[in-house]
Amino acid sequence: MLLAIATSTAQVGLALCDAGRVGAESIWYSRQHHTVEVAPALVELLHRCAISMANVEALAVAIGPGSFTALRVGLALVKGLSLPRKLPIIGMPTLDVLAAGNPPSKMRLAAVLQAGRGRIALGWYRSPMTARERKSSSGSGLSAGWKSEGAAEVTTVQALANAINEPTIVAGELTPDERQRLARKKVNVVLAPPSLCVRRPAILAEMAWARWQSGDFDDPRALAPIYLQLS
Repeated sequence: MLLAIATSTAQVGLALCDAGRVGAESIWYSRQHHTVEVAPALVELLHRCAISMANVEALAVAIGPGSFTALRVGLALVKGLSLPRKLPIIGMPTLDVLAAGNPPSKMRLAAVLQAGRGRIALGWYRSPMTARERKSSSGSGLSAGWKSEGAAEVTTVQALANAINEPTIVAGELTPDERQRLARKKVNVVLAPPSLCVRRPAILAEMAWARWQSGDFDDPRALAPIYLQLS
């Protein structure tokens, strides 16, 4: 059993994955109350599934980019849960999880998160899959479907709109006003539906499960959040 914890931004999520089956998932929006909400929510999730932490054999955590405090809450909890039994930890970039939730496409993908003060964290992705492979994997959107193009950056929605000069899917945390501003570029911007803009912890769990099964996990002492700064 693998437990996934995602606390990068105001959207918080937990998921349990076992042998390729997602056993439970919980998503909610926190008003900067991560510290007091995440642990009780985990206890409730385990209780609903009639299991305990003794059944958990690996841990996954979203490592950012995101809020400074929110990321530290998630990492601290995961490291604390790992320590007594030396459970393996798999850290996954938050934007990779968001991208993986979208079906592969021949279009470029812009994955975005809120970064505060009117800014967004932005990651660019492309699908290396052929048209036949994209069709056969339609709806799965797993990590093999998208490859990151360089490091994430901090920018604004207006700068993102100006940078889009080819058909591009935009997915992630956007306010209604930001979606409207992007929608004005009707020729090249394809806004992902709200259901594909949610960072599902189940996808984090599934991606981490594949790494864990291949023996690929992180050193807890070296695992740190991804923080982005304005250049």
